[in-house]
Amino acid sequence: MAHTFEELVEKQRAADLAHSRVLELRDRYGPPASGQWTETQSGTYETALRAWRDLARDAQTALNEYARDEGRPRADVEADVEEAATGPAQP
Repeated sequence: MAHTFEELVEKQRAADLAHSRVLELRDRYGPPASGQWTETQSGTYETALRAWRDLARDAQTALNEYARDEGRPRADVEADVEEAATGPAQP
């Protein structure tokens, strides 16, 4: 599947947002291995963690394909995507 640079940026932003949610839950609930979470908290955290992992994997796969298709080094494309993803979202 061909990807555009803009798609890569949006995928990275989605993965970053999901990661922020995981970190937010860790801050709110405490360490995952504390054994003091409720079943609901554990389920919420696991769902957020899976979402982040899946979004990050999809972003990395798309990035690899884009770099290959464009004939560019993966590290260069990744740096460009990360720079664009951390900037303000375009309407």
